[in-house]
Amino acid sequence: MNKKLVERFSDAGVCLGLVLFAFFAPFLTTAQDRMDYVAFAQEEGSFALIENNQPTPVVLGPNDFAGVKTVAEWLVNDINRVSGHTPEIIAANTSLPEEIILVGTLGKNELIDQLIRSEKINVADIESEWERSLTQVVENPFPGVKKALVLAGSDKRGTIYAMLNLSREMGVSPWYWWADVPVEKKEVVHVKAGRWVSESPKVKYRGIFLNDEEPALGNWAREKFGGINHQFYAHVFELVLRLRGNFMWPAMWGKAFYDDDPENGILADKLGIVMGTSHHEPLGRAQAEWHKYGSGAWDYTKNKDVLSDFWKKGMERNKNYETLVTVGMRGDGDEAMEEGTNIALLENIVKDQRKIISDVTGKKPEETPQVWALYKEVQDYYDKGMRVPDDVTLLLCDDNWGDVRKLPDVNAPKHEGGFGMYYHFDYVGGPRNYKWINVTQIQRVWEQMNLTYSHGVDRLWVVNVGDLKPMEYPISFFLDMAWDPEQFNPNNLMDYIENWCAEQFGEKYAAEAARILNQYTKFNHRVTPELLNAKTYSLENYNEFERVRNEYRDLAFDALRLYNLLPNAYKDAFDQLVLFPTNATANLYEMYYAVAKNQQLIANKDTEANYWADVVETCFKRDSALTVHYNQQIAGGKWNHMMDQVRIGYTYWQEPRQATMPAVERLNTPEVLNEELAFKEADGYVSIEAENYQKAKGTETINWQVIPDLGKTVSAVSTFPQNAYPGENDEVYLEYAVDFTSTGDFEVQVLVSPTLNFNANKGLRYAVSFDGGPEQVVNINGNYRGELGPWQANRIIKTSTNHKIDKAGLHRLRIRVLEPGIVLQKILIDTGSLKPSYLGAPESERVKF
Repeated sequence: MNKKLVERFSDAGVCLGLVLFAFFAPFLTTAQDRMDYVAFAQEEGSFALIENNQPTPVVLGPNDFAGVKTVAEWLVNDINRVSGHTPEIIAANTSLPEEIILVGTLGKNELIDQLIRSEKINVADIESEWERSLTQVVENPFPGVKKALVLAGSDKRGTIYAMLNLSREMGVSPWYWWADVPVEKKEVVHVKAGRWVSESPKVKYRGIFLNDEEPALGNWAREKFGGINHQFYAHVFELVLRLRGNFMWPAMWGKAFYDDDPENGILADKLGIVMGTSHHEPLGRAQAEWHKYGSGAWDYTKNKDVLSDFWKKGMERNKNYETLVTVGMRGDGDEAMEEGTNIALLENIVKDQRKIISDVTGKKPEETPQVWALYKEVQDYYDKGMRVPDDVTLLLCDDNWGDVRKLPDVNAPKHEGGFGMYYHFDYVGGPRNYKWINVTQIQRVWEQMNLTYSHGVDRLWVVNVGDLKPMEYPISFFLDMAWDPEQFNPNNLMDYIENWCAEQFGEKYAAEAARILNQYTKFNHRVTPELLNAKTYSLENYNEFERVRNEYRDLAFDALRLYNLLPNAYKDAFDQLVLFPTNATANLYEMYYAVAKNQQLIANKDTEANYWADVVETCFKRDSALTVHYNQQIAGGKWNHMMDQVRIGYTYWQEPRQATMPAVERLNTPEVLNEELAFKEADGYVSIEAENYQKAKGTETINWQVIPDLGKTVSAVSTFPQNAYPGENDEVYLEYAVDFTSTGDFEVQVLVSPTLNFNANKGLRYAVSFDGGPEQVVNINGNYRGELGPWQANRIIKTSTNHKIDKAGLHRLRIRVLEPGIVLQKILIDTGSLKPSYLGAPESERVKF
């Protein structure tokens, strides 16, 4: 929201503010939009957090949540990071100084409740709301107290967010610890006179899943903390809260959150982190616990009593914690249950699990939040008719590659438990793992999660982040978007990246840092490093491989230039977040391009092949040197092991034990000292970027929008809103002018993003035609049933139709969509000589007609 629209009025104007609240309610500040209530100079009526080297004390109520006190300690440490001085924390029932920072939860802090009774503050807009915060400067709040800064919450997390919002406004990045982002020192820190209320989140539960956490995260945590224990989780929980998340699935491969360290669950509940267990770990029991304590088969038909007792112990352990309980059953070890599993049996398992929940808690089962994950084969059970009670949240999933598999029918009756989405930034599985570096493009995250949200999925968003590092940037975006999906659109995503970079590296360097960050994630989203090889890009056609190699090389040079311009304090953060991922992946492109050149020249018996073999060897050694640099030199070795994940030498889907240099060969050598434009056919093809349409036709409710940078080349185009379905007679299409120089039967290839058949497997359809002639209808994904295929890994679905062009000259190609969710990237017309390439032929020349 525009900062000018932030609700702000002085204590003297509280009554007027209450009258205006109904008008200003839509403009409550969201997580992404900074509230801008901190000033680094005194202003009229402002409140001094630090002035003349004197910090203002923080006052806490004795009856407030224990987690509020813990986060208050973070707050005073943050003030110290900014000012060099640490405020004292004092109790509300002691003698108060003239100025105080009053922190508390409604109903848990007597001084705040007293301010409400005396009408010094009004909480009508936050009371009983979910995770809402109030920040307000109050004059003469109590006898002997001249001024107070009130940080109040509607609930425990509301209060916590009020404090952490203030930290962020002062310049403390949520990534100050996890990415070594420095804090700029200030001598004077004031909160402006006024009142600020943060809006409740649009998605109720928002969090991350630490998964596939070996070898990198596991090795690092064992070195730094002795394991994945409460000392480790203290830093993870702090990060989640600073990013305004509230939910987690913990690390689970060989690990058991509650059993490995009993302090883990206590700490999570204290801080207000809602814990769950992953999609295949029912009733709070980790898979590793079954291997440790279970007996017999993981088979409900043969071992019901043992399994029931195992699950009951999990509920007994967690019954007093705020949790989101996973129900259902998959095979042992994140596997499908045996073929032919009876749906009636699965429904009965859920029924029995809910009885356990009720027996242990002493409450009706619907009073304990539960989630059923429709992951992989479980979605097939749902599609075949399996159902759970209406209060259970249905957790829908992507295909592990960021492509949403299923969404609710927008016309179906309301599901009381709501819907969630389990998304991936990291995955172990076919066709190859992707675990090493960030390959997530936020444009695709936005497009898919906006599609998700527009279909009513707003109860739970959880994303698999693997080792957590190096996914800092997409984690920030995912949790910011989860707080308020409605704040984003195709035209402000680049603004988000610049704002994020400003928070980490300062305003002066934000634009260039954002450009590099945006480009490297675009490049990495084309193909993951684990799948990249000498055959990915075409060496022969369109100079493709050399072009992409040069693009990445230039970007790495730009990152290094900016690194050298940055103040030394920012270099570790920039290295982790921008320079290393750009430089290290550019090196892989350099290496595989050299492999391709070596193979080509060997086939031609050209001795230049030896030069490229040397380049391969140099790049392979450089990859190791870059790993050592990240692990042992950035931040003085703080992140040792975080780059342990192997990314070179894959021979099948799982990671190799050790990186292996790609094979090269050497030859023995003797010793030697707008106006209207049409796309012009040329070289046997026409290539069109989807955004360069001549005409876009929508309806009163449906419009076309370009999503900059989404996709493999330039951008993508789709219809919005994403839950608006064209009617039977609606004409929703894009039209392109094409100037053919030849005639014949031509193949038209339409390249679209790999959106899946989320509409109950019906598929997404478009119709294609020339010059208003007969249409050919194409279903891009109707036959997809969750199997692994080239779509996910190649990040594209290619469809084709054949058309007869009888006459050379100007023709108009029309693509009409019949469902939302179709994301067009590129159109290729083969007029006889279109050559295969990964990105498709470069765009054809446009000529005036």
